[in-house]
Amino acid sequence: LITCIALAACSDIASPGVEIMDKKISSSLIIKSPAFSDNTMMPRKYSCQGDDINPPLEFQGIPSNAKSLVLIVEDPDAPMGTWDHWVLFNIPIINNISEDSIPQGALQASNSWGNNSYGGPCPPSGTHRYMFRLYALDTMLSLDESANKSDVESAMQGHVIAQALLTGLYQKT
Repeated sequence: LITCIALAACSDIASPGVEIMDKKISSSLIIKSPAFSDNTMMPRKYSCQGDDINPPLEFQGIPSNAKSLVLIVEDPDAPMGTWDHWVLFNIPIINNISEDSIPQGALQASNSWGNNSYGGPCPPSGTHRYMFRLYALDTMLSLDESANKSDVESAMQGHVIAQALLTGLYQKT
């Protein structure tokens, strides 16, 4: 199982518009999935052609001062611009998200379909990348489920203490 280790100082893994709190802080926050390795094809089960459920995810190296986690799943290869598949915030400090589940206490912001839920990969053509961006924050966000990704990213500003990235690939067959 390949893991993705990301240092907080790596700006290339941050979603555009999200900055880390202190570029001098480094951590070894890790996000991985037992269902697929980094930069490999995601199983059909997690796509619009399958059960359209979220894959299981595992987290390691969460900073001790973290108060909450944010998970943003997006497709930067979508023809109309980045497509938001899942925006989960105020995730309690946990080590995993089980398949087809939402952690107790976590909230879902609206995705690009306008739904407060996971929407699996469904590229119109070719192979697309699905970026699972995990952020550790030093706060809980004062938002509710009427929020969208932009709202979550704005509220995160100045509170990101670590981040990690897992990339899944998918192509319709």
